[in-house]
Amino acid sequence: MDGGSRAGVEHSRASVVRLMVPTDANFTGNVFGGAILAEIDRVEYVTAIRHAKATCVTASIDRVDFLQPVHVGDVVDFDARVTWVGRTSMEVWVRVSAEPASGGSSRLVGEAFVTMVAVDPAGRPIPVPPLELATDEERRRFEEGRRRSEARASSRRPSA
Repeated sequence: MDGGSRAGVEHSRASVVRLMVPTDANFTGNVFGGAILAEIDRVEYVTAIRHAKATCVTASIDRVDFLQPVHVGDVVDFDARVTWVGRTSMEVWVRVSAEPASGGSSRLVGEAFVTMVAVDPAGRPIPVPPLELATDEERRRFEEGRRRSEARASSRRPSA
């Protein structure tokens, strides 16, 4: 796929499922936030390279919300999809849900919004394909992502 080709949200979506084990935990038996962040970084990378068809790097993590604790023995699902695309960057949304390995209902335990940038072998930003939006929800998420991108850009400008 060349830089002018389009790609849909579902085309680049990625998911990772992981059993949380004792080495992931702190002394209270909850999983370290860093272990969750590492998995978020891995799945968002796969999503970004699927969309860009190029190497991508993490440019920023807008927001990570840890909504509920994750425990040793939980099966955790990390589901990532591209929500917004600019010229060389894209926003990836990762939803994190968990359920006890022994059975039980799944619960939302976290979310993250990450900005990824496609780069060439020298590390310079390169264009990414536009995002093909198929549903009203995808269009709404794209608009929300555009606003977050504008807010990021505005926050980096020097104050007057």
